[in-house]
Amino acid sequence: MDALIFVLAGAFATATPLLLAALGELVVEKSGVLNLSVEGMMALSAAIAFMVTLQTGSHLVGFVAGGLSGALLATVFAVLVLGFMANQVAAGLAVGILGLGLSGLLGRSFEGMTLPGLGKIALPGLSDIPVLGRILFTQDVVVYAAIAATALVAWFLYRTKAGLTLRVIGENPNTAHALGMRPVGVRFLAILFGGVMAGFAGAYASTVLTPLWSQDMIAGRGWIAVALVVFGTWRPGRVAVGAYLFGAVSLLGLALQAMGIGIPAQIMTCLPYVLTIVVLVAISADKVRVRLNAPAALGESYRPAS
Repeated sequence: MDALIFVLAGAFATATPLLLAALGELVVEKSGVLNLSVEGMMALSAAIAFMVTLQTGSHLVGFVAGGLSGALLATVFAVLVLGFMANQVAAGLAVGILGLGLSGLLGRSFEGMTLPGLGKIALPGLSDIPVLGRILFTQDVVVYAAIAATALVAWFLYRTKAGLTLRVIGENPNTAHALGMRPVGVRFLAILFGGVMAGFAGAYASTVLTPLWSQDMIAGRGWIAVALVVFGTWRPGRVAVGAYLFGAVSLLGLALQAMGIGIPAQIMTCLPYVLTIVVLVAISADKVRVRLNAPAALGESYRPAS
């Protein structure tokens, strides 16, 4: 039981950077833009957030710095794909590599340094519930914020006029423009939001989840976040379920070792990525679901009418 509680409780923290980044990418893709630079945005933000938190002693200031770093790279990506009409895949990969390079450069002198962790918050009354209280209601504030962000993104996309506008642009930007909407401006704001969320995700990974700096801090989490959008078929609730599932799988190896089950650590390390591949193959085979939920103009450049 203790091992099960460890996995389920830890899954919320482990999944939080995945969920934050995936929610940002979900909004970007709903606007019709495919951003593959999430990994680089998270890596750069993780480095800068760690540096700022170490110097100021404030996790809040570190998160702000991480969000701004993600927004900066997102602006570079937006200028390329919206201003210069660059191919979205190529531009995303280029910006992602830039972020990874800058992360390695800036974080080199901080290798091995540590930060104080962020304390857990036990919700009064709820945390005393047997088993469930230890799993759900004894987490840090960012875990709760990520759950709230999932609800807010769902409300924005499906209950507001701005969310409807975003989705219309993601389906057909030319029609949206003819109806008086501004596809370029909306896409820019969506990309900026995605960058900020990736920045928060990177900041959480380096200052809270594992407050010890190492160059490979992100370790593919950005790519898993992109895959989670497809896993969740572009629906916020499903994306959250996928993130927590991947978080639990990531901790499964430690739980099995605690129970005395000897499985090579390398196999357990690979398991989340293997699961990613299997899930993507399974979902891609369901053409109807993909067609119903994927934005029709995803990955297509839009040139404003002169």
